[in-house]
Amino acid sequence: MKKLTLLGKCGLMALAVGAVATAHSASAKDLKFAHVYETSEPFHEWAVWAAEELEERTDGRHTMEVFPASSLGKEVDINEGLGLGTVDVIYTGNQFAARSYGPIGIAGAPYMFRDVDHWKTYRDSDLFRELAQGYRDETDNKVITLTYYGQRHVTSNVEIDEPSDMEGLKIRTPNAPLYMMMPDAVGANPTPIAFAEVYLALQQGTVDAQENPLNTIRAKKFYEVQEYINLTGHITDSLLTIVSGITWNSLSEEDQEILTNVLEEAAQGATQDIIESEEELVSWFEEQGTTVNKDVDREAFREAVRPHLTGEDVEWSQETFDRLQDL
Repeated sequence: MKKLTLLGKCGLMALAVGAVATAHSASAKDLKFAHVYETSEPFHEWAVWAAEELEERTDGRHTMEVFPASSLGKEVDINEGLGLGTVDVIYTGNQFAARSYGPIGIAGAPYMFRDVDHWKTYRDSDLFRELAQGYRDETDNKVITLTYYGQRHVTSNVEIDEPSDMEGLKIRTPNAPLYMMMPDAVGANPTPIAFAEVYLALQQGTVDAQENPLNTIRAKKFYEVQEYINLTGHITDSLLTIVSGITWNSLSEEDQEILTNVLEEAAQGATQDIIESEEELVSWFEEQGTTVNKDVDREAFREAVRPHLTGEDVEWSQETFDRLQDL
């Protein structure tokens, strides 16, 4: 009888251990972090760092695999994937998130920020947190932070000094309205083309120009098929790090905090790398034989765009615009 009781106790212990193991397995998650950038770029390098840190800080409860260079789809696709549960974490432009919640796109509008310090102040502001909450209320997805992407400049085969130089220019832009705002304002022809196809489009003359930060121009080798980099600085751009609501809601509070911390630290690391590299890249491009045009009349471009930054055609209020400008 004692033997049977002992066996019964052992059986119950085995069941208990099994239940704990099953619960642990159910709570563990292999995350997918998707983005459209090259493996050579700081965004990817820091995403990989975040994946390693997540596994270490959760004692292996969670792992995260990073899928770069549009391997899980174009930017529109990975944004949609958040709601479908096919991706767990993404980098995305403010302009793409604005498809779901318009006001958050304000950070991707041309000449919205005075400089990088103004952008940093916005990133750390109550205004940004309120817009992130508005996005979450609309989508259930969790905005974690912003990563500096760089100032966007126009590359072309003609020198661009002032807005009139862009009249009729067929320029590739991402497929989001705010990227098209500046080209539209100066009479150019913005042409959306998938990021992975831009090099070939420039090489074949499908478009005459494109716009991106210096780091991206180097990583995607656009300087090989464009003669000029015109320092328009028309958008002080950044990437949102967003976690799928499905994923976020499945995590314990402890693991939500760990994931938030590693993603915020990765954003800070990538931001610093981008700022430092921007300072060095002008000389690097000149060494490659590309003409870097530093004489762009940015104030003329700013004036051309200014009337488009408020009013019925944008999805943020005058109050939101004024709060951002007052930061």
